[in-house]
Amino acid sequence: MSVTESISKYNLELGDVELIAVSKTKPISAIMEAYEAGQRHFGENKIQELAAKYEELPKDIQWHMIGTVQTNKIKYIAPFVHMVHGVDRRKVLVELNKQAVKCSRTIKSLLQVQIASEDTKSGLSEGELRELVGQLDDFPNAEVVGLMGMATNTKDMNLVNSEFARLKDLYDELGTTRNWNTLSMGMSGDYKLAIENGSTHVRIGSSIFGARND
Repeated sequence: MSVTESISKYNLELGDVELIAVSKTKPISAIMEAYEAGQRHFGENKIQELAAKYEELPKDIQWHMIGTVQTNKIKYIAPFVHMVHGVDRRKVLVELNKQAVKCSRTIKSLLQVQIASEDTKSGLSEGELRELVGQLDDFPNAEVVGLMGMATNTKDMNLVNSEFARLKDLYDELGTTRNWNTLSMGMSGDYKLAIENGSTHVRIGSSIFGARND
């Protein structure tokens, strides 16, 4: 299936759920094919690659930073990034807020929660999440609009379902008084289960662009 066909398929299937086409490691030509099919939300996991692609591609693209955020490089994406999905520590919010103020803008962000049973997945523990949520008023220009999480990479869909359900429970509880509107969970292999659990944004890469090049 071509990139164009994949974009059309997902947009028909997802309805109101936002599709983020994960374009990390992919060439400009592949991103432009998705763009010409109507896709506007793209995700990258490396700040330098994201900044370089921003320079080359149409400026109505809404870029999502979905990987681990290096605080010393936030300044390179602060002028344009639409949303940062991987806020896994307070230090990231501090720098996001600082750079957003310098750019006279507000950057939307999501707190990444550790829901998987794998040590390779990063994120805040439930205790760290609750503590940080109590400090969000200190970062008005790094506006937290919801939560993000990655489930365990497993064929056990019962486990994945329980992880997504836990994240949705935290989202509902903590976001009630904060007007949150974004729950980012679900990738190529588990997005349907994520949507069943209330995901508003799914991050799909390989099913659109093919296997990663890294």
